[in-house]
Amino acid sequence: MTAVWEPTTAGVLRLPSGRLVRGRGLNWPLPQGPQPTFALYLLGHRPPPVAWESRWLRWPDFRLPSDRATTAEALREAWERAESERVEIACAGGRGRTGTALACLAVLDGVPSREAVAYVREHYAPRAVETPWQRRYVTRFP
Repeated sequence: MTAVWEPTTAGVLRLPSGRLVRGRGLNWPLPQGPQPTFALYLLGHRPPPVAWESRWLRWPDFRLPSDRATTAEALREAWERAESERVEIACAGGRGRTGTALACLAVLDGVPSREAVAYVREHYAPRAVETPWQRRYVTRFP
């Protein structure tokens, strides 16, 4: 069993179950502190290799994931692993796609889908989930 994030680590969302997931923007330097043990990268292109286990989801900026079934499976895996591992979700800026994915994790964690965006905006970043179609995606998840 691997230690999870510290709840005070920047960019870490605490889900109602207590699971901790770090969201971040890949355009910014890697934060200080422990590295993730598993990460989901939400980009329109393959990300550079990293030293930890990771999974890439094709998800163009300001849009929705290219493969919704694969995305739902990957988000469920991230949510399950966050119970005992340091999980990171990241896109280029760390707000739109990352916020959308974090809101979907909140739904998996029991937050009603119509409240998940507000939950992520309150507990992660006020500007998370940037577009109307990203908000709609969360309300229809999974």
